[in-house]
Amino acid sequence: MKPSRIQRKTSPETAKQSSDIEAIDALFDAAGLERKRRGKPAGITRRLRMERAMPQELRLPAPEPRVAANGVHWLAVPAWQRMSWLWHGFSTRKGGASRAYCADDAPGEMNLGFTAVDDRAAVARNRRLFAQAITGSTATPLVTLRQVHSNVVVVAGAADALRERPRKGDGVMTAEPGLLLAVQTADCIPVLVADRKRRVVAAFHAGWRGTVKRIVETGIGRMRFEFGSRPEDLVAAIGPGIGACCYSVGEEVLSIFESQFSYARALFREVYDSDPVRTRYPMLFLTQRAPGHSPIGPSLHLDLMEANRRQLLDAGLKPRAISVVGGCTSCQRELFFSHRASHGHAGRMLSAIGIRAR
Repeated sequence: MKPSRIQRKTSPETAKQSSDIEAIDALFDAAGLERKRRGKPAGITRRLRMERAMPQELRLPAPEPRVAANGVHWLAVPAWQRMSWLWHGFSTRKGGASRAYCADDAPGEMNLGFTAVDDRAAVARNRRLFAQAITGSTATPLVTLRQVHSNVVVVAGAADALRERPRKGDGVMTAEPGLLLAVQTADCIPVLVADRKRRVVAAFHAGWRGTVKRIVETGIGRMRFEFGSRPEDLVAAIGPGIGACCYSVGEEVLSIFESQFSYARALFREVYDSDPVRTRYPMLFLTQRAPGHSPIGPSLHLDLMEANRRQLLDAGLKPRAISVVGGCTSCQRELFFSHRASHGHAGRMLSAIGIRAR
């Protein structure tokens, strides 16, 4: 007669360890990761893959610019036209007196940033022309910031337009009529916000660092604190910036976003090169490198516009209150300045908002 097998009881310590491991696995699963099991190499590997796309599938075209009487080409938010008390506009590179970034035989351009290579007088003139295109007057005070890729938000007044050196920050807001608040961009995302009930306006500069620091979400909270704004009364517009079609980033940027946002992976895509020569003659681009070590293949692209739209939603705005203007600064260089596409030799655009003077 065979001896009966003794059934072992699970000790409390073993049960607790098992429970702890399950809890850890649940955390990894929520982050899209998988813990390596015994018998496999140590460490953590990514379990989920990004959605894949071609650049043209992610491209968001810009609307047709308006052309002011002074020759300035600028973009407006159609849904905001019925708010007669509101000034707003997104500049382009067309129009103006700057010659630092165009060919010798080309007409002047609308650089609105005091860059090292441009003539300061030409930029100042451009700023007056832009203010005139939006407000009807070249004398409208313009308030800008010394942008540092932060989540710092300042409350501005008329005195700020007279400062010799702008205040440091990446968000600016006011309830004072007669001012234009503006942020400078040449790939980063500009976000304009208006309170329809209390007549408060704000402008935010959101590069990937400012986005990770929640500059827009922080700014909405500051509007609530300073002016009593309610999210249901706010409207927002996301202006032209580098699109997901062109904005390739490294794995370290993905890791930083994953550390801050539960929806981070929805902001990234694996994008394949759409070069027609490479598509037609793939054999020309083969290498002898081991798989995973060749530069050929998908690159990781970040959708900064969607990232900031998500922050507006998290701040309490309704989806219908958010307008995405469109336009990629990198692949529409005839219309916009792009720091990345021009390898740093680029002018700056302004995205401006204000309360019409009474």
